[in-house]
Amino acid sequence: MSLKIYRVEFSKFAAKQILKLPLSIKAALEIWRHTVELTGLLETRKLKGYHDEPLKGRHQGERSVRLNRAYRLIYKEFEHGNVVIVGILEVNKHDY
Repeated sequence: MSLKIYRVEFSKFAAKQILKLPLSIKAALEIWRHTVELTGLLETRKLKGYHDEPLKGRHQGERSVRLNRAYRLIYKEFEHGNVVIVGILEVNKHDY
């Protein structure tokens, strides 16, 4: 059985968004990124705190991860092992 190596990258849009995020969200993002690169995406999805879920509609093919109650990370997985973070959404309480 071969171990799949994951590499987490940022889209240009996400890289710009990250610059404006609070430090606590940047830290949560780095923890998620490190966990994916260390243990793999499938194992990271099993961690309940992230609420990793597939998206529907215009975001079909992308997945969402909770960084905290107000911020969601949106990413795409590719067959070659790369994960591309396509954006970070700030969700207000009215979007629940």
